[in-house]
Amino acid sequence: MIAEPLNITVSLRGTREVRDNYQLFRFTGLLDAFSEPTFRKVIGKCIDEGPKNIILDLSQIDFVDSSGLGALVQLAKQAQNAGGTSQIVTNARVTQTVKLVRLEQFLSLRPSVEAALENVKQS
Repeated sequence: MIAEPLNITVSLRGTREVRDNYQLFRFTGLLDAFSEPTFRKVIGKCIDEGPKNIILDLSQIDFVDSSGLGALVQLAKQAQNAGGTSQIVTNARVTQTVKLVRLEQFLSLRPSVEAALENVKQS
């Protein structure tokens, strides 16, 4: 499967891979107030298109602020409401930010893409 580029913003770049029962998104850059509206819109549209299980690989993200966390929560709810799951692959910086607001369980943090793949709901 070829990863298609996602045009988010200058400060946030990503790719999307669609498989049988999940979508894998990989991002680099900043998930902040500037990039959040476009990030939420693009990923939300992808959830609507399906498959409903999503994996967001944020292991190469440099920074997440409260706007970015809000978008992650909204997207997790959107995937759940559509009958899917969401998982987030993190790095130490992202994990620390998420744990500050005690969302690590809700956002299903994973240490690697492989660990997330083991938890993808079979359709």
